[in-house]
Amino acid sequence: MSIENHIAELGAELWAWRRRQQPRSHDDIPRIEREPLWSPKWSATDIAGYRSDIATFDKRWKSLDAGSAKSPKCAIEDYVDYRLIGSAISRVIWELDHIKVWQEQPRFYIDQSIGVLFDHLLPLKVTPEALGEVAEILKETPRILAEGKANLAGHAIKEYAQVAIELLHAIDTQIREVIKHLLPMASGDLAEQLQNRSEAAITAFLEYRSWLEAEKSKFAPIRSIGREQYQWFFDHIALVPYTPEAMREIGQIEWDRAVTLEALAKNKYRNFPYAPLPATSDEQVRNERVAEQGVRDFYESEGILSQPNSLKHYLNAAIPPYLLPIRWLGVTDDLTGPSRVDEDGYSYVPTPGPELPYFYAANARDTRAGIVHEGAHYQQLAISWRHARKLRRHYYDSGSNEGIAFYNEELMLAAGLFDDAPHSQTLMYNFMKLRAMRVIVDVNLAIGEIDIPTATAYLEKKVPMDHGTAYEEAVFFASSPGQALTYQIGKTQIIKFFSDAQAKFRSEFTIRGFHDYLWLNGNVPISLLRLEYLGDTGDLDLIDGRKK
Repeated sequence: MSIENHIAELGAELWAWRRRQQPRSHDDIPRIEREPLWSPKWSATDIAGYRSDIATFDKRWKSLDAGSAKSPKCAIEDYVDYRLIGSAISRVIWELDHIKVWQEQPRFYIDQSIGVLFDHLLPLKVTPEALGEVAEILKETPRILAEGKANLAGHAIKEYAQVAIELLHAIDTQIREVIKHLLPMASGDLAEQLQNRSEAAITAFLEYRSWLEAEKSKFAPIRSIGREQYQWFFDHIALVPYTPEAMREIGQIEWDRAVTLEALAKNKYRNFPYAPLPATSDEQVRNERVAEQGVRDFYESEGILSQPNSLKHYLNAAIPPYLLPIRWLGVTDDLTGPSRVDEDGYSYVPTPGPELPYFYAANARDTRAGIVHEGAHYQQLAISWRHARKLRRHYYDSGSNEGIAFYNEELMLAAGLFDDAPHSQTLMYNFMKLRAMRVIVDVNLAIGEIDIPTATAYLEKKVPMDHGTAYEEAVFFASSPGQALTYQIGKTQIIKFFSDAQAKFRSEFTIRGFHDYLWLNGNVPISLLRLEYLGDTGDLDLIDGRKK
């Protein structure tokens, strides 16, 4: 068998295994299609099995002689796929043995139980099959939470436990409210199952919360991941060529730039009135549908990004009453999936009002603010899920996905999409500030230069944002090192990629062609795209040199 076939075979086997093993995430980009009636399994036996399995995959991957970036022993496209398998294997090792989410973070088991329920209810139409999945995960919830207590005992982190306790403060009323709205859609035995199993799940959640409250004082305080492990993440998973210090410097430069641009825009448009909030969510839904088509037309008319007829739409919908009580469990959108690329994607919106949170308020005033970011996610994923090379249909790291979406914000701002909306221009610069600041906080927390209170105060004053939100952001950054900076670092890599591609191809370079390639390969780390598109090994040379 050729090396190319070995790579494809190993990748297919790894991802078939990963569909069963991969933990549920409250982020929307890593969502994965599962087998029917799947439920997470995190007993001590399961974890030992995962470690054994991933060690076998790792051994098989390392035994493949694919050469190096400078001297691959296969086609460049296959070498890129080979490196993607290494990234996927490393992410499993990172989850199990570096950040140990299953052992240190009590929220993990909330995500693995009712979080799975939340995901099943995201498609716009709730089917009998979806209700069956809800009943199944409710049945499995007591087991999942019991496994959580066994794994967390003696290992959980105090701050993470406090977050989980606060998240579960009204879990009983929330679940009952969800079931109340689902019962009219169910019939016969299924309705009875939903009712009975939800009460058993509530009992298990209340016991879990009480256990956390009782044990919290015994848990260890939060600690940084440390520079060495942090660098390991970028060298093995994200495949980012920068050191933590270099990324922090990028964040600081971009922060200064965004502060300046925002101040200038505010001054320029100081006498312009703000766009009013829509009166109802239905009005916002109508506004967004028109705006989404306008953005697609703008991509085409400006020669920025192809919009094939096969690509469906990213739309808004009023948040359903059964999702409203548990909207905190994840991003309230449905970006569809590999088997559903012929369906529209939806983002659920709350009723407009003066108390809307930061991003909801921005999207309500100008729905294009969401379209150029979350809508970019929908399009990138829908395009990537059609990729002829199957290994590129999967998520590996947020750096490329979030980098593309954040890059797209400034791309569309510079191209003139927001020329008719002065305060939306200011908003784009404010988004830049937020993403730049996340780099600084992410790095400093991970390498131990600041603690949670310092990070909270920094976010509270600099964004600015309320204390509670700032604290939640700081704890989230600490629990997921390397994720918060993906927006800015990914965007920075893309801008350099664009510039270098234009310099290399000169008159043959087209903006549309570059972006079509980037969106199609939007799950692939930029360092690998530079190798394939430009023949440039520089980033990978730096990464691989650090591993020696």
